[in-house]
Order: sequence, then structure tokens, then C-alpha cells
Amino acid sequence: MTIIEIELLSDDLTETTRFYKKVLGLDPYAAEKDLVTFSIGVTKLIFRRSAGIKPVYHFAIDVPNNRFEEAYRMMKWRTEIISGGPSGDIVDFTNWDAKSFYFLDNNGNILEFITRYSNKNFSNYPFSSNSYINISEIGMVTNNVTELAETLVKEYGLPIFHRQPRGENFTVVGDDDGLFILGSKGRDWYPTKVHAQSFRTRVVYFHEGNVGHIVR
Repeated sequence: MTIIEIELLSDDLTETTRFYKKVLGLDPYAAEKDLVTFSIGVTKLIFRRSAGIKPVYHFAIDVPNNRFEEAYRMMKWRTEIISGGPSGDIVDFTNWDAKSFYFLDNNGNILEFITRYSNKNFSNYPFSSNSYINISEIGMVTNNVTELAETLVKEYGLPIFHRQPRGENFTVVGDDDGLFILGSKGRDWYPTKVHAQSFRTRVVYFHEGNVGHIVR
């Protein structure tokens, strides 16, 4: 599954534009009164203006296997990395054959840089914003994880992620290229103490020859 487009809310588009330019090295390629759009690899990231609701999301950006350490050093210099616990800043997800680290954007969104070794993505160039492959994960918060997972499987034809067992409060849908991270409302977003809440999310994705569109 490839995530083509994600639309999220932000209470401060001006500061969001500044953060993504300064920290992630991204220039918006489209900016309107109530929208700002960035290109993250093959994924279009859109922030739509909101007012006074302080929305918080989780999403992950894939980086090449051989540029992960460079990505970490660059981001550690530009912003504060969130500790992953005893393992330190970099978290080794053995079952997922992946490593990642986390940081917050200006909105409090929990961003993750991840490299998935099974995908065998490599780059011949030094790490920069041009190295971003795509947004590979987007969190979806719900009162009923099991029900939402079944809807995505039966109505949208998406698979349960084979590397992560289903859980009552946490289930992952998709594959190594793109994932919906389903978490129950009030559950902490790892590795923070931020309680997950549901905010409007729009996602366009491509899976097995078909384009899907989800708005929640």
C-alpha cells in the first residue's frame, strides 16, 4: 500500500510552514489561505487550518537504509529527539525489521523517521529532504480498534500487517510500504505520554491497482 496523500489539521499554518522548512528542509509547493502543502517523497502532505482544537497526530516518514544514521544526526542537530526508553533515541523494531526515532513538530504531532530493511531502499546521495521516500504510516484513533480494523479489511480490501499481531487497543493494517496505525482513544502515542485523540484525517492511498480514499 502506498500512501499518496494525507490531509491533517493545524491551528497555526504559519508556524507549521516555518517548522517544516527549517527542520525538515521542505518548501511548500502550494500555499493558500487555509491550506499548506508539502511533498514528502511520493506523498503529498496537506495541513488545513483549524482553530482552537490543538489537533495532534502521528505519522512516519521512510528514509533509505544506508542514510538512516545521517538522518538521525541531522535531525538531532535541528530539533529534540524523543527518547525511546532504555534503548536510547533509536528504537530497534526487530519484528518489523526496522529502526526509527521520534520527534515533535510545532503542533505537537509525533513524527517518526523510519527505515525498513526488508524494502531495501538505498540512496547514492548524502541525506537531505530529497532522500524522503514517502509517508509510510498514519495513525488513526478510534473507540473500537477491532471494528475499524475489520472495516478496513472487509470494505477496503486491506490486509492486517503480517509483522504485528492484532490487539484490542492496537492493530496495524497494511504492508511494509504503507500502514494505518490503529490505536484506541486515550492510549499513549509511543514513545510519549501524549494521549491519542481523534481528529479529522483524510488519506488517499494506492493498493493492488486501486486508489482508496478514507476520511475520518
